[in-house]
Amino acid sequence: MKRKRTARALFLSIGAGLTLLLLGGAAVRLWPQSSADSAQTASDAEALATPQVPKSDVFPLATQPPQQRAAQLQLVAQGKKSDDQKRARFLLASDLIQQGQAAAAMPLLERLDKDYDTLAAYALARRAQAQTAAGESGQAAETWNTLAKRFPKQPVSVEALYELGKTDPQQWQEAIARFPAHPRSLEIAKTLLKQDPKQPELLLQIARHGHYLPDVGQYLDRLTKDYADTLEPEDWEAIAFLNWEKQRYGEAGKAYAKAPRTPLNAYREGRGAQLAGRRDTAITAYNKVVAEFPDSPEAPTSLLRLAQLGRDRAEKLTYLDQVISQYPDRASDALLEKYKLVKPDAAQATLTAQVAQMLLESHSKTDAAAELRWMLAEEKAAQGDIQGAWTLARQVAQENPDSPPAAEAAFWVGKWAQRLGQVQEASQAYEYVLSRYPESYYAWRSATMLGWDVGDFTTVRQKLPSVKLPATHPMPLAGSDTLKELYQLGQYQDAWALWQTEFTNRKTPTVEEQFTDGLMRLGVGDNLEGIFQISSLVRRTEPEVQSQVQALRRQGDYWRSLFPFQFAEPIQQWSQTMQLNPLLVTALIRQESRFERQIVSSAGATGLMQLMPGTASWVASKLNQPQYDLENPNDNIKLGTWYLNYTHETYSDNSLFAVASYNAGPGAIAQWIERFGYSDPDLFVEQIPYPETKGYVEAVFSNYWNYLRLYNPDVSAKLAQLSSSHRTVAESLR
Repeated sequence: MKRKRTARALFLSIGAGLTLLLLGGAAVRLWPQSSADSAQTASDAEALATPQVPKSDVFPLATQPPQQRAAQLQLVAQGKKSDDQKRARFLLASDLIQQGQAAAAMPLLERLDKDYDTLAAYALARRAQAQTAAGESGQAAETWNTLAKRFPKQPVSVEALYELGKTDPQQWQEAIARFPAHPRSLEIAKTLLKQDPKQPELLLQIARHGHYLPDVGQYLDRLTKDYADTLEPEDWEAIAFLNWEKQRYGEAGKAYAKAPRTPLNAYREGRGAQLAGRRDTAITAYNKVVAEFPDSPEAPTSLLRLAQLGRDRAEKLTYLDQVISQYPDRASDALLEKYKLVKPDAAQATLTAQVAQMLLESHSKTDAAAELRWMLAEEKAAQGDIQGAWTLARQVAQENPDSPPAAEAAFWVGKWAQRLGQVQEASQAYEYVLSRYPESYYAWRSATMLGWDVGDFTTVRQKLPSVKLPATHPMPLAGSDTLKELYQLGQYQDAWALWQTEFTNRKTPTVEEQFTDGLMRLGVGDNLEGIFQISSLVRRTEPEVQSQVQALRRQGDYWRSLFPFQFAEPIQQWSQTMQLNPLLVTALIRQESRFERQIVSSAGATGLMQLMPGTASWVASKLNQPQYDLENPNDNIKLGTWYLNYTHETYSDNSLFAVASYNAGPGAIAQWIERFGYSDPDLFVEQIPYPETKGYVEAVFSNYWNYLRLYNPDVSAKLAQLSSSHRTVAESLR
């Protein structure tokens, strides 16, 4: 207790000194949770087990291209029996089968099903695949039979049942019965539905397990249209959940109305209707949530939604006041909305001030209070009151360090300190941002302010940062030993298929399961959903989950999974040709498409770099390339990097303008430069009138910074050194 009182006394004695605020008392409270690289606390270590990749000479080879690793694998495969020898035989045989050299693979697979317990069933599957490829259909059938009989409880046995079912239909029924969630079983279901569409049990199978199917919507629609009278509430819940996952919110809302009556299902009935534009239905549903489940978290959320849907200010205020009076945990959100509602009315100045005072005094630590403080700080800055803006931004860093605007506020503490002539305090603020919010866009801006060699808006194009990739794949946190072994060997498709049968908790996954699901999706190229699964962990609000998420965020694997290297060879090739920083190109692709080669936007932008057809045609004419395919990564990156080079040349290699132009078009940027000037690039970004483009610019450069801090040894070391020095200061003040 004495130590805590001492820290508190230090904190209260700070006064107006920014240095002590950021490196003294505030650091005592904030720094232990500040960095992705800091050590786990004991409680976090207990809350989240993070298994290490076993020592192996083969696992690092699995991250290399097949041609590059072949010779080393051959050496290990020919050595003494060991775990690595088995792994080498399996991986080398898998590579050879993929390369059309099945005959060369078969000696490696001889008796491997006897020797390699972890992947015994998969060794048999590989042998059958090799025999099939070599034209030995009879032997392949025998091997498939052996797999089905020896390993009936192993999900990979579905592959045997699938092959055997081509001549014996009963085997397909057996596959569906044993492992309905296995991708091959769903393939069987789709095939059988083509033969006979009137099989509701197969449609239900797809509704429960077909979350990754691109055409799943048609099966859900057939089920609800043709068999609505036969569906049970639990069936409707499965249909609703999958529609929700696929962002078919209108259909999800209708299905949730027939699902078991829980607070979440009732709320999603209303939210689905609201997102689908069915206002009256949404209002009715939200009112039912409040009436039926008044003590649930969904009740105040429903009232806040009702406030959004209110027809006039008086109706909106009624709902907001109900939240304020009845739900103290959500009162801050309602107060912020009330403030925004009454502030534009000059006649309500007194009420506006009262609402602001109540929010800042009674709910000072909330995200809503942080948002209000930051709104007020920006207003002060716009009015020329830099001292007032600095004070309010400083309060966000002090009172709300984990809030959404905290990183931005802390950065502007430094910018405004410079304006006020407080040079040392500004440097301390930038260092604080780097140590407390190392993944943020504002960490990159802080690094540039401190003179780090990371590229500024006017120099980042020319940078050619070195990159060091991790030796092994990330370790899945959930799943069987077999799944983890497959994943470490880079057998992504097999690991993903197995995971579909092991992941049975999709509605309420653990942190370990959600992270693992993201890894599995990334492994098979489902990058959009994979990155979303991992990134959305921070949105989990359950108290028992938050400490686990924070522990995971301190793991390098978490961040490297969020910022993977995909299509590295064509990115490197065309970046070099167009004289662009390859990490900047990678960062832009991550933002544009999440590395999805076939993605098409609602406007028609296609592929990795999301080129519009007209733009692509124009660029192709400049390159004298009449034939191209925007879904081909090489063609897309070639055309996209040419256009990114063009936007750079248009604006004298200013990457801020070039990236903004890539999103909004060159005409808009020219207008903004004329309108706002360019005396301060950070102020220019804040003044971008298109919210989408402002967010895009910050996201692209945030991506660039994260690739740099994760994979560039110099920047990683500098961040680690800064983190260590700040931690030492914090500990000395305890």
